[in-house]
Amino acid sequence: MSNLTPREIVSELDKYIVGQNAAKRMVAVAMRNRWRRQQLDPALRDEIAPKNIIMMGPTGVGKTEIARRLARLSASPFIKVEATKFTEVGYVGRDVESMVRDLMEIGIALVRAEENEKVRVKAEARAEERLLDLLLPGGTPQPASTPPGQGMGGLTFDLSASHSGGQAIPQPPAQSDASHASHPTGTGSAPDSRSSTREKLRTLWHGGKLDDREVDMEVEESGGPQVGVLSMPGLEDVGSQVRDMFSKVFPSRRKRRRMKVRDAFNLLTQEEADRLIDHDRVSDLARERVEQTGIIFIDEIDKIASGSAQKSSDVSREGVQRDLLPIVEGSVVNTKYGMVRTDHILFIAAGAFHFSKPSDLIPELQGRFPLRAELSALGKDDFLRILTEPHNALTRQYTALLHTEGVHIEFTDDALREIAAFAEETNAQTENIGARRLYTILEKILADLSFEAPDRSGDRVTVDSDYVRAHLADVRANKDLSRYIL
Repeated sequence: MSNLTPREIVSELDKYIVGQNAAKRMVAVAMRNRWRRQQLDPALRDEIAPKNIIMMGPTGVGKTEIARRLARLSASPFIKVEATKFTEVGYVGRDVESMVRDLMEIGIALVRAEENEKVRVKAEARAEERLLDLLLPGGTPQPASTPPGQGMGGLTFDLSASHSGGQAIPQPPAQSDASHASHPTGTGSAPDSRSSTREKLRTLWHGGKLDDREVDMEVEESGGPQVGVLSMPGLEDVGSQVRDMFSKVFPSRRKRRRMKVRDAFNLLTQEEADRLIDHDRVSDLARERVEQTGIIFIDEIDKIASGSAQKSSDVSREGVQRDLLPIVEGSVVNTKYGMVRTDHILFIAAGAFHFSKPSDLIPELQGRFPLRAELSALGKDDFLRILTEPHNALTRQYTALLHTEGVHIEFTDDALREIAAFAEETNAQTENIGARRLYTILEKILADLSFEAPDRSGDRVTVDSDYVRAHLADVRANKDLSRYIL
């Protein structure tokens, strides 16, 4: 559980999201309240429910990004779902409980990654020993005619290179006495010879001289038939259960594959990590993490509000709301990892609410989203800040992308102001898509340069206001064309 203060949370969000201070403060308090709740006596802790939030504002102003960055700050399981993909019970489509199952899968992956990191050092040590076994099997004595250093697949290594700093060179298997005489490790007892050869192989491996060599190893492949018939809307969970059943009936098989030593080491490390971690403990920790710190972001919730302008003969929007209600209120959802309670999951809903308003939701659902945050539309000054301030600003992204081709670009202040002004103008004259307009404008400006970049390695390009106006002249002159291009 993150112990960041609300001020620190807002400061972290400011690194990636411009403006929207009211929404940032609201989610910061909601996150801090989770930490406060964990400090209470268990009897009182269970009585405190999260205060769910509705974010209202046009598209492209940062609603989703605020929730996603918030979850990343607190290492909380997070999922974004579209309210429009759910349907009322009895119709073909996804049921609302699937969002909790998906969140549980994300929680399992999150905790498993953390547990793998904890045992990584031990897993790598075990994987290294198994890799050396592949290169030089030491479990059974080798025939006297087998030269020291011969591994699986008939590869041999000139181990004397490990002392001179040279590259280990694969050698063909040699059978003659003269070949044995060239290997000092061929003398003495067989166990001593294998031990010495093993250590020399270890030195070569640590020096990175075996990474591109190939080795034969057995890898696990899933057994049994692949069940895809039941992977249709509304039956995802049934299909998952059937696949689990078939995986038990048809256990996994192992298949011999030839791969590079580095890839083999990574695969062996993953296998050893899977053996070291306690999967039951992973499930328990993930379930607790989901129940106590999970965040579900429900986008487009305004599309299921039953406003007067939205009356139609489609699947009942009110029915979807009533299916959402028990999940948001707090219920128990059956997943493949056990029962998951939703009482303390934080729900953040978002929508533009152009043709409806939060009061168009059913009263019971309104009561479960007591906090409302209104996000403002973005203007020229906001666009200018978006292009310059965030750590992942678009200008930095394009500069880094073209730098990989050896092309160095520099954006001048007047160019950025021209882009910001044009974005505001285009949003006003066409659909207002917020900061996403900057993507289309920058792609239009840099399209030719991106195409020619491989042939212009070493060039330095300055993007100024004249450069911007020249590349936007056609869409600026033809308003109908701008509706299609921008």
